[in-house]
Amino acid sequence: MPLPTTDDYRRIVLESRPLIDVRAPVEFAKGAFPGAVNLPLMSDEERHLVGKMYKEEGNEAAVALGHRLVSGGVKARRIQAWCSFVKTHPDALLYCFRGGLRSQIAQAWMAEAGCDIVRIEGGYKAFRRYLIEEMERSEARFSPLVLAGRTGSGKTILLRTLPDAVDLEALANHRGSSFGRKITPQPTQIDFENALAYAIIKKLATGWKRLVFEDEGKNVGRLYLPRKLYEHLAKAPLVVLKTSMERRVAITFEEYVVRAQEGYALHRFEDPLKRWYEDIEKAIGRIQKRLGGERCKEVLQMLRNAYREQIASGRVEAHKTWVEYLLREYYDPMYDYQIQKRRERILFRGDWEEVKAFLGDGTHCTTSF
Repeated sequence: MPLPTTDDYRRIVLESRPLIDVRAPVEFAKGAFPGAVNLPLMSDEERHLVGKMYKEEGNEAAVALGHRLVSGGVKARRIQAWCSFVKTHPDALLYCFRGGLRSQIAQAWMAEAGCDIVRIEGGYKAFRRYLIEEMERSEARFSPLVLAGRTGSGKTILLRTLPDAVDLEALANHRGSSFGRKITPQPTQIDFENALAYAIIKKLATGWKRLVFEDEGKNVGRLYLPRKLYEHLAKAPLVVLKTSMERRVAITFEEYVVRAQEGYALHRFEDPLKRWYEDIEKAIGRIQKRLGGERCKEVLQMLRNAYREQIASGRVEAHKTWVEYLLREYYDPMYDYQIQKRRERILFRGDWEEVKAFLGDGTHCTTSF
């Protein structure tokens, strides 16, 4: 009796099914799917040896070597890891690269151990192709709106209150600016694309005809938006959030100073405050060319003064000085230039309450402006 398989990729996405990826760690590191855990059939070294044998002596010899390498206690431990995962995640599915020999072997060994699991037909390759194609097809299925506004205006905060929003910064693990790097690294480009596809498929499945995105440009940190999605967003109407400078400074200060320093402390760096300070210095260095030499010196001096004051007195408020300086001298002129080029696309302007009321419950989906 053949062991069970599925190619119902849409259901896998909508149900957020947990997945066992039996590919080697080096393959998994390049990209996998949301909810996937890497419990490989073969280690990187074992996979290398089997691949070498395949090239030198063919498939039969390679398979035989694989069985010798993964036998006895090694085999027992890997089966135990798979079955332990299934015990805590009974709806889990299994895949390898093409849905072929590796996942078939793992599924058969698990069945022999009394642990049944469904294998994804076509494996990683077919499921990944489905996600890419769904992303490309999705353009015709929703009308996008882009939430714009000056740096620190609270766009991300507002976006996260909307039921029909797709949070690109959360998916990319980046705040979307020169200062947007987080302590934890960004996902791979493939991981980002897969997670983005999941998010859009799920939103459209709930019936949304409009999706809201934050104004990000082509890139979010080192990651880039899929070309068709970027082109779709590049023509979308803009909803501009207006926020006072005082409020913008408070929002930016809270995110990039207070919460950022708390994050560094949680990661148990030897000197978390110094590590945070050095990373802010590097971020300012990255914008030196566009900011200008003199202004760069000024803002660095403000940062140093605030850092010294914080060390001496514990007063963190002094950092608002350089935050406001960067907003006025760097981000605002750049925003004014960019929004002027796109002024014909502006559909609505307003403060927090006005924009929130305009966006409403997600039913507004006009593309006329």
